[in-house]
Amino acid sequence: MFKGFKDFIMRGNVVDLAVGIVIGAAFTAVVTAFTNAFLKPLIQLLGGNTSATAGKWTVGAVAFDYATFINAVITFVLTAAVLYFLVVYPLNRLAERRKRGEEPPPEAPSEEVKLLTEIRDALVRQQVAPGAVNDILGRHQQQDPPRH
Repeated sequence: MFKGFKDFIMRGNVVDLAVGIVIGAAFTAVVTAFTNAFLKPLIQLLGGNTSATAGKWTVGAVAFDYATFINAVITFVLTAAVLYFLVVYPLNRLAERRKRGEEPPPEAPSEEVKLLTEIRDALVRQQVAPGAVNDILGRHQQQDPPRH
């Protein structure tokens, strides 16, 4: 059970995914700080005159903070755009280059493998009995003497 888990964790895809998530989370924090510090105040300036109601509208006693929602949408779009253009697009281009033929062709089997394959195929064609393979190859199994 633990070996399977270790194999799963040690795959390159899982490690790359974990690194991507950590970098994405850190980058999202930077973009969120930027939009909170610069863009949200601009949205609030455009939305109202007073600082208490800027970027909000009120219905009864309930305030709807639309500036925060617009800020979150901008944060998402900026994060997605930067991750696409700096991570996804370059990796897709690299994968395309690999597909175009930069991968080496598979190696031809060695002479020993070819010879063993021919022997196997010849034995299958002759439908040799299972023990006869050892006789053909000169292998003799030693039998234990009978016990009394």
